Order: sequence, then C-alpha cells, then structure tokens
Amino acid sequence: MIIRKRKPDENYPMELLLLADPSEEIVKEYVSRGECFVAELEKKTVGVYVLLPTRPETVELVNVAVAEKMHGKGIGKQLVMDAIKVARERGYKTIEVGTGNSGVGQLALYQKCGFRIVGVDLDFFIRHYPDEIFENGIQCRDMIRMSQEL
Repeated sequence: MIIRKRKPDENYPMELLLLADPSEEIVKEYVSRGECFVAELEKKTVGVYVLLPTRPETVELVNVAVAEKMHGKGIGKQLVMDAIKVARERGYKTIEVGTGNSGVGQLALYQKCGFRIVGVDLDFFIRHYPDEIFENGIQCRDMIRMSQEL
C-alpha cells in the first residue's frame, strides 16, 4: 500500500470522506483548506485522511476513512501514523483530532497511536449536523478532542 498526497487535478475521494463525516458541505469546506492524502492498494483508493492547519504549530487530523471492505486490516492505523509523520516533517509541534463519542473503535485507534483525550465539546454533533448520527447503537452527540505533542 502507498500513501500519497492527492494530486491537484485529482477528484477528492468523496465517498470515503463521507464515511468519516456525513456532511458533504462540511467535508468540502475543510478539504478546500487542508491537505488530502490517499492510500492506494493495487491502484485502488482504499483510504484517506485530511490534515488541516488550525493554529501556529498545530495541525488537525480532520478525516480518516477506510473503505468498508478493507476494515480490520490495519489501514486506519497506517493512515493515522502517516499523518503524524507528515505533521512532524512539516514542522508542526502538535497534532489534534476530534471524534464522536460513539466511535468506540476510533477512540481506541487514536489512543493506540499516541493521542490523549484533552477535552469534550458537548453536543457538537447536535449543533453542527441536521440529522441524528448513530454508531455502535449510540447517538453521536459529543466531540471527543484528542491531542499529541510531536
């Protein structure tokens, strides 16, 4: 598998990006300001992540998604570790990520990759998304904010 920066003339892998964030409007807004990276396996896009500069020396990992048929193969961890490596190479001192309270697998993944919980944005998904989001039988209401010093 190779992970590379999306080429300027290449379409965003919107179907993958929407797996991690159900709002096409929100996805389009942050991909226009961030850097999008794609994971390819046998010339097929199987994963994606987006890095978005937020403050001086800080970047946020705003979207990590893996094609559903490729779940459980370690691709998500490879994407997160690549994002950390790229952020470090770009000179950032901190990388942040936010994920829903209902994303049990995502919370575990980020912690395995060295992120620590630093806060909770209560009712974030209620305020910013018109439709209720459920994952693992849990309503996604709160944004769990995580961070890692580079």
